[in-house]
Amino acid sequence: MANTPQAKKRIRRNQRRAEVNGARVGRIRTFVKRVEAALAAGDKTAAAAALAEAQPELARGVARGVLHRNTASRKFSRLTKRVAGLA
Repeated sequence: MANTPQAKKRIRRNQRRAEVNGARVGRIRTFVKRVEAALAAGDKTAAAAALAEAQPELARGVARGVLHRNTASRKFSRLTKRVAGLA
């Protein structure tokens, strides 16, 4: 249990940050799922549009520190490859 005022404040701050960061990650997941849903439906134009919306969200996650740079790069690369593979 935290004893000092600073430690108590740190616990409060960490809880707030965890909520915000969790919401950010959830938002990113939603955008990625939209791309995957369009891919599953076989709709290339919708998948490309969803990918164009997902890319800035992934970049924002990296900038905010909730995603590792390589993780976002890998996700975007794989999604791009799948969208380009649709005929």
